[in-house]
Amino acid sequence: MPNDTRDTHARPPAPELGQVQRQAVGELLRVAPVADDLAVRFAEAGFSLALVGGSVRDALLGRLDNDLDFATDARPEDVLRIVRPWADAVWDVGIAFGTVGCRKSAPDTDGDGGDRGDGVRDFQLEITTYRSEAYDRTSRKPEVAYGESLEEDLLRRDFTVNAMAVALPRKEFVDPYDGLGDLAQRVLRTPATPEESFSDDPLRMMRAARFSAQLDFAVAEPVRDAMRAMADRIDIVSAERVRDELNKLLLSVHPRKGITLLVETGLADRVLPEVPALRLERDEHHRHKDVYEHSLTVLEQAIALEDEGPDLVLRLAALLHDIGKPRTRRFESDGRVSFHHHEVVGAKMTKQRMTRLKYPNDMVKDVSRLVELHLRFHGYGTGEWTDSAVRRYVRDAGPLLHRLHKLTRSDCTTRNKRKAQALSQAYDGLEQRIERLQEQEELEAIRPDLDGNAIMTALGIGPGPEVGKAYRYLLELRIEQGPLGREAAEAALKEWWSAQK
Repeated sequence: MPNDTRDTHARPPAPELGQVQRQAVGELLRVAPVADDLAVRFAEAGFSLALVGGSVRDALLGRLDNDLDFATDARPEDVLRIVRPWADAVWDVGIAFGTVGCRKSAPDTDGDGGDRGDGVRDFQLEITTYRSEAYDRTSRKPEVAYGESLEEDLLRRDFTVNAMAVALPRKEFVDPYDGLGDLAQRVLRTPATPEESFSDDPLRMMRAARFSAQLDFAVAEPVRDAMRAMADRIDIVSAERVRDELNKLLLSVHPRKGITLLVETGLADRVLPEVPALRLERDEHHRHKDVYEHSLTVLEQAIALEDEGPDLVLRLAALLHDIGKPRTRRFESDGRVSFHHHEVVGAKMTKQRMTRLKYPNDMVKDVSRLVELHLRFHGYGTGEWTDSAVRRYVRDAGPLLHRLHKLTRSDCTTRNKRKAQALSQAYDGLEQRIERLQEQEELEAIRPDLDGNAIMTALGIGPGPEVGKAYRYLLELRIEQGPLGREAAEAALKEWWSAQK
């Protein structure tokens, strides 16, 4: 039996498996008839099959979807031989790690019409050979070795709540490491010792933070201790895998909880050092708000403004919007602290960090642009901007305007109710002005009154750099004065052209 990693002082003894849990497992199998069908095929071929991991956990939590995970003693080539005649589609991109994926459609049995609306459900299945995997000190990829039993396979899993199984087709609940008890107590611990588990795969330390955020679970103190002691082991994990875990954490229900765990254990110093750096020291002579806590609050407030589901670009921008402050902090003679141009510095830092984490170029561009623009509104005051300034605000934000609205509103964390109300009203006013101008001028697609062909015709010139210069002149004129109309634009263009000559 592996060493016990429970935080026994934090929770009472776990309950035993009861009727409610048995019904949950039964519900899992009822909504997934493919499980029994597949298990029979494996049994006829002389192999075992069990539903495992997150599928069992989510069934017990009442949040099961159509993605099902299975474990088997069959080798990958045997799995392929069994599922190819049966599944609607098969893929073997994970076969090097012992995993075969497939899709299977089955009749809906719970009466809601199925996820396709035609009484049919599409199930995504992953079938993995019993295995163990471990890293050496220099490798970025796990070494895969096949295991011999379900219990051994469950032991190598990340957390006890993911180390439960339902052996098929006999429907036997298998829980050798008391995952059910930990699920009931909402705590994360490891089947083996945390040190063994994190040595096998250091990314599991990131998963601890991710699951605490997704499931709102506590992390057992021995697990936290191991994360602190082994934080440097995350360095051998590829940037892509770290990024993917960070994304799942940020898109979860309680990202603040996961980020706090990363910072407190030192993992953030390795994967996202700009965030713990926000914990700026303060003294009685130079006062400023806690930038770290402020950033987490902005993240939560941005999430509250989401209207079309989790928005990774917005959440990243909210978390990172002030990361330029540590590098730009200056202590003024009057006791104030300034952070001049921290938005520009922060945008560059955001681009560098996201590039290192291998984010897509478009996402890097969008997040860093939001960071750069997040302070622009504060020049608005009580509405002194001219219409041309409002046009520039819209043009510079481009397709990010609606996200910028949310980020800017979220950036107000003052406890001064009067100040907060004034800022909110000022931004209300700006949005109303933008809406009025958009109705009049189609601001989101600001273009000069003349296109390139019309410019060449008006000036009697051919293609070349002069056309670009003329286009930019007309664009600035459009922003400053609004729509001119073709005749007025041509007249202004020719006057400008004469002055250029």
